[in-house]
Amino acid sequence: MSHLVLLDNEAVQALADPSHPKHSHVISHVQVVTARKRRAMPITLAVPTAIRVEAGWNRNSPAWSFINRLRVADIPLDASYANIAASIRRDAQVSVADAHIGAAIQAAATDRITVLTSDPRDIRRVAADADVTVVPI
Repeated sequence: MSHLVLLDNEAVQALADPSHPKHSHVISHVQVVTARKRRAMPITLAVPTAIRVEAGWNRNSPAWSFINRLRVADIPLDASYANIAASIRRDAQVSVADAHIGAAIQAAATDRITVLTSDPRDIRRVAADADVTVVPI
């Protein structure tokens, strides 16, 4: 059983800034992911690259060194994801970043998907009928 955990913009912002009001909440979720990885459970912590752009997360910048150490995988907005995201953006009328999360959800080849988000309503819209656990932050 594999598990994909996706971060939205505010989850990224909260991880990056220890003074962010939601920092400890998001960190606690990331710690659970890390603990499960240690027990050899196949779990991936990931961020769609459109979210990284929206959050201003430059992996080469020292300002992002803490979050870079968490080994968050990128989900690129390549041609196939862009096609899915474009349809989601049109149908759900959401941001490009949220549409990219939706594309990541719909294209995921995992048993479980969890999204850490500040906007559960939009995530439920972009997930369509996919079985997703939405964790409000």
